[in-house]
Amino acid sequence: MTVLETPILETPILREVRSNHRSPAGVHLVARDYPRGMRIDLHMHREAQLIYAVKGTMQVNTPGGRWLVPPDRAVWVPAGLEHAIDLLADTEMRTLYFDLAWLKREQRHEGLTREFVVRVSPLLNQAILALFDRRNTEERTELLVRLVMLELHQAEDSATFVPLPHEVRCRRAAMIVLDDPTALHDIDTLAREVGTSARTLSRLFSAETQLSFKSWCQRARIAAAIRRLSTDTNVSVKQLATQLGYASVPAFSAAFRQVTGRTPTEFATHSASSPGLTGRSSTPRQRN
Repeated sequence: MTVLETPILETPILREVRSNHRSPAGVHLVARDYPRGMRIDLHMHREAQLIYAVKGTMQVNTPGGRWLVPPDRAVWVPAGLEHAIDLLADTEMRTLYFDLAWLKREQRHEGLTREFVVRVSPLLNQAILALFDRRNTEERTELLVRLVMLELHQAEDSATFVPLPHEVRCRRAAMIVLDDPTALHDIDTLAREVGTSARTLSRLFSAETQLSFKSWCQRARIAAAIRRLSTDTNVSVKQLATQLGYASVPAFSAAFRQVTGRTPTEFATHSASSPGLTGRSSTPRQRN
């Protein structure tokens, strides 16, 4: 397992928007652009981090599951947690690395010992982007960091999380579904394939993921839809609905909205738009 010194990533990047910068408020700021299809292999950091893509979609993989991170989400990764990142589209990543001593001193560590995704409000979006302004004073940076921490505690959202069970048979079943989420997986057939009964497999899914088998499969299908919409600009909603086994476009759109808060069309339009929720560029303007 690689323990990276924050925030060195020995991986190719499209562009380093800004050199590494440690703010006086206990936060290390890193802005980098990554190409679609790149993978940042399994590693961990000594600092906690908030990973945000102002443009593009990521998949963050942890031992507990897969987190789909479209532009209106960010993921909190605690210090020492193994994770890998798949870039599903050209991505403008802005990462905040939090010093653990600072978090403890500021009494900000409560509830931040596990990974979670937050829905990025316009306020949180602008606070993150503003932290990368080189003209920031120490006082302004400190206020922005506190604002980010306040928003983190109010915006938790697990809708784009696909939990992975740990029990061996259940894990195998989950991976079969994830390897081909477009198929209509029958629990009886799946149970026989992993060497258990449908009743036991159903119970295991509920206990291990807090989702019924049907709901978990729907979450996996929507995750597949997010990946496809992020990587294939030519796919139509109708094609996607058919490929994922939905009876109609309205049924697919309703399921997609239930998970993401948007229709597939709205999501695709948002992902393809300019970075940030306001449409403004996230790259800080250079001073002369």
